[in-house]
Amino acid sequence: MRYLSRAAVLSPSPLVASFRLLQMKTPTLPAIVAALSFIAAPWSIAETSSVPDTMRAAAIDRGGDAETLSIHQVPVRMPKAGEVLIAVKAAGVGVWQAKYRPRDSDDTHFPVILGSDGAGTVAAIGTGVRGFKVGDEVYGTNGAFYAEYVTVQAENVAHVPRGINPTEAGILGISGLSALQGIDDALNLRSGEKLIIHGAAGGVGTLAVQFAKLRGAKVLATVSDEAGAALVSRLGADVVVNGRTADIAAAARSFAPDGVDAVLGLAGGEALEHCIDALRHDGRGRVTYLYGMEPIPKPRFGIRMVLYSYIPGVREFEQLNKAVEAAKLQVPIAAEYPLADAAEAHKRLEAGHLLGKIVVRVR
Repeated sequence: MRYLSRAAVLSPSPLVASFRLLQMKTPTLPAIVAALSFIAAPWSIAETSSVPDTMRAAAIDRGGDAETLSIHQVPVRMPKAGEVLIAVKAAGVGVWQAKYRPRDSDDTHFPVILGSDGAGTVAAIGTGVRGFKVGDEVYGTNGAFYAEYVTVQAENVAHVPRGINPTEAGILGISGLSALQGIDDALNLRSGEKLIIHGAAGGVGTLAVQFAKLRGAKVLATVSDEAGAALVSRLGADVVVNGRTADIAAAARSFAPDGVDAVLGLAGGEALEHCIDALRHDGRGRVTYLYGMEPIPKPRFGIRMVLYSYIPGVREFEQLNKAVEAAKLQVPIAAEYPLADAAEAHKRLEAGHLLGKIVVRVR
């Protein structure tokens, strides 16, 4: 198995290497080969640690149930310009992955490695990347994190914020961005406003409760069992309603007799409609709901309803890290599975009623 070491770092540019070659009076064959190797390199690496040729990854070979997810030995792709290679420690198991997994279309090239967010340490850096070095603890999105290594665009990677351990960081990227952007960008929540978070015990909801409290809002959180109620109460919700045993509409009227200012929908259905019914009637109430949620809420005349999805980026991760540290964020982990048991993690995902988010431990 081939390994790349720091000695293999490509420091001179192709132009510099070629220029030095031309300066030589009688170039030798080894000198010519060395110079051309700089020009013909299949990747462009600014910094690297020892990285193997292949890695273990949890991938699917076809659409189907959770059993289609199995361990494969696949090549490690080294970073191109603007990319970072991460040695993955933990990956998040998002609810959308169970929906993606059964797909089987002509434009799908198997095997497909799942895992949209995760965390680990920087193993190699492509040229043009600034702000990271080999060994940095990072987390990110928009990769294939059910693997020992993943290559990600540098703008989709951030340093792990203070107070967050590597396992928590593995589930922070998408859930954290979704929670914060729902509160700040989609709802533009202000101090003193009253908010209903429907579906508050999940991976996004548990973080949204804490970010809403950071912004000075009053929060009514809905959950589906007593364990979820205990969790979101501990995380700071002012009022908690178990939608299976209590009257959400009555609780909302007591919480905000003149109507709530905003609703964050993280679960669909009739209970969400009751939350929306509790909005103020002066045209200032607003609703936002997360992309992929089903069923979507019914349109309401005079109510601003916004469908949104998370957006990664350098500025977005900076804002998230700042909020995480200011809130002293707690990141609830619903369950942990080793990479070899990724299929079991998906079975647990499909069973539902998760408190927080599932983690796949890679190393």
